[in-house]
Amino acid sequence: MAIGITHLGSGSRGNATVVSSGDCNVLVDCGFSLKQTEKRLGIAGINPSSIDSIVVTHHHKDHSGSALRASKKWGSELHCNLGTASKMEWDLMEECVTFGNLERVEFSSDLSMLAIPVPHDDADNVALIASDGNGDRAAIVTDLGEAPQDLIKHLTGCNHISIEANYDHHRLVSGPYPESLKRRISGRGGHLSNRQAGDILLEVMHDDLESIVLCHLSERNNAPHLAESEVLMAIGDEFTGNISISRQLGPEFSFLTGQSNPNSIVAV
Repeated sequence: MAIGITHLGSGSRGNATVVSSGDCNVLVDCGFSLKQTEKRLGIAGINPSSIDSIVVTHHHKDHSGSALRASKKWGSELHCNLGTASKMEWDLMEECVTFGNLERVEFSSDLSMLAIPVPHDDADNVALIASDGNGDRAAIVTDLGEAPQDLIKHLTGCNHISIEANYDHHRLVSGPYPESLKRRISGRGGHLSNRQAGDILLEVMHDDLESIVLCHLSERNNAPHLAESEVLMAIGDEFTGNISISRQLGPEFSFLTGQSNPNSIVAV
């Protein structure tokens, strides 16, 4: 078996990623409007009714916006941690299923996810490590100011890593944001810079890492070429796979563990 990763879009205006294995499809975050999410799923060739579960990493609107409505409309089971359920005021008995830190959530015999807590603002945010049960693993890591050791440990051995490269340090410090916001973005509970993303990837690099997607890029404080060049400068010749950028407007490609090159998605 293998794991498919399709970013429907990533950024401050919305995030959603389909992770699949076998006949199981899980939507990680649902931060676009319901109409927009269904449109993007259609472009990717995925029927919304085939989404078995929705996992919300944290309560911020660009990750949680239409999750409950989508869950009810599609008949998909909604998963989150207790902190997120509390912030969203979701009914624990009828609307969602909660998981704990470092708990593995089983979606099917072909797909499970491990939830790893990461620091981000006032949110109980988690990174997710997906496994197909046969050795393939894929990570979705966004909205964090630094990588805890639990995350580093579990990123080592992943075949695919989607990780945020939110901002270019020079653009952030020289930009128009107030100093308080600059400190929040660059702090422990903020976001990863291009350099931080590169340093993390270098630390977890191994021969079976086939593909990397840089995501959640700031539209004001970053640019795709800056993110890619700084990450490549960090990992250098250590990485021989594919590196791609997930933009706000998607989906553009889909990865499958076991292959380094993505499959292009063309809207029709």
